[in-house]
Amino acid sequence: MRKLFTSLTAALFLGACGAVAQTYHPSPENIQARKQFQDMKFGIFIHWGIYSMLADGEWVQHSKRIDRNEYSHLAAGFCPSRFNAREWVEAFKDAGAGYVTITSRHHDGFSMFGTDASSYNIVDATPFGRDILKELAGECEKQGLKLHIYYSHMDWFRPDYPAGSTSKDLPHREAKPDWNSYFNFMNTQLTEILTGYGKIGAVWFDGMWDHADNFDWQLDEQYALIHRLQPACLIGNNHHSAPHEGEDFQLFEQDLPGENSAGFSGGQKVSDALPLESCQTMNSTWGYSITDKSYKSADELIRRLVKSAGMNSNLLLNIGPRPDGCLPDEAMERLKEIGKWTKRYGETIFGTRGGLIKPCQWGVSTQKGDTLYLHIFHLEERTLTIPLDTKEIKSARMYDDGSKLKIRKSGNGSALISLPATPQGVDTIVEIVLRKQKRG
Repeated sequence: MRKLFTSLTAALFLGACGAVAQTYHPSPENIQARKQFQDMKFGIFIHWGIYSMLADGEWVQHSKRIDRNEYSHLAAGFCPSRFNAREWVEAFKDAGAGYVTITSRHHDGFSMFGTDASSYNIVDATPFGRDILKELAGECEKQGLKLHIYYSHMDWFRPDYPAGSTSKDLPHREAKPDWNSYFNFMNTQLTEILTGYGKIGAVWFDGMWDHADNFDWQLDEQYALIHRLQPACLIGNNHHSAPHEGEDFQLFEQDLPGENSAGFSGGQKVSDALPLESCQTMNSTWGYSITDKSYKSADELIRRLVKSAGMNSNLLLNIGPRPDGCLPDEAMERLKEIGKWTKRYGETIFGTRGGLIKPCQWGVSTQKGDTLYLHIFHLEERTLTIPLDTKEIKSARMYDDGSKLKIRKSGNGSALISLPATPQGVDTIVEIVLRKQKRG
């Protein structure tokens, strides 16, 4: 059965390679999927693997310089007996998330699904023996969430992976680099996922930065394979550079588009053609860390979600599950608080785009048709000045209680909106209805 599947995979892959086009033209299904992706605004990122057992983040094999053969013994003790896909998806959905992105295979090379391409996976190498990805895919379909797949381009376990800048630091690496073998392995796994786990909303690649820019990852062939198997499946790549041909959305790690506080996005121009996504941690680490209690407050996370929407981006908020399969208590508490906010105010971000008024000192705006939402984070007075002529505004009201607001013109042509009180709390929202512009 395994040999038969591998042969079928190779045939599919070679067919896709032969059909590679010089210019990528996304399918109508893909264009529609991009719009749906932008409408969702909020997703949950899951970094989970056997590294959770060491409770020191997803890079623990590298940071502790653990021998690959010794590290692989972790699989024999991995048994997340409290994992419950239904409870996970319910928590994500209640928080207002529209999709979940999970690590199918991280840099340590361990696969969190039942792959035929390697025995180093959660079904064959652990006493747990269950396919996490299969269970999560079924529950996402049942509850109406999209499933996205994180997939690492680099690998600290396989000897056929051509060692890059990070893997060269690991001890006792039995290096037998064979790019063709490794490339076929990756595409075999991607084919398994895209043909055996239902509709996949996106493939989220990571790890290209392990090699210099001149390394040929053969992205055209790989991307063509994905789009051939599932035309609506979006492709994003966390390579920290401008989008490549064949990619359907642009990623930003630990920063919002156009920012570079984390140091990953220097010189990364923000695409004005593709959907955007910002992935950020709740605390400091992506994978589970038993000592990392530096969780951001629920208010701060809500503001990041709103600010992301105001910058025309999705927020992909990360959680690192415990080795027993439960989500950390701190993460659950914040999901519940975010859910309370999205149930009351979700209309002001879901289905919107970045608003007519660009992000500024007091906050951001989002927009849906002729309705503009002003999200005020910081304002020390009751008068809000916005760069709109009063002739463009049909009405303004406080979103919370619907009370109408007075609008007057300033000396420089901007509009002055009188608020009933100085804004307090996580987000004060003003709803503005714009007049329809007459076409000439």
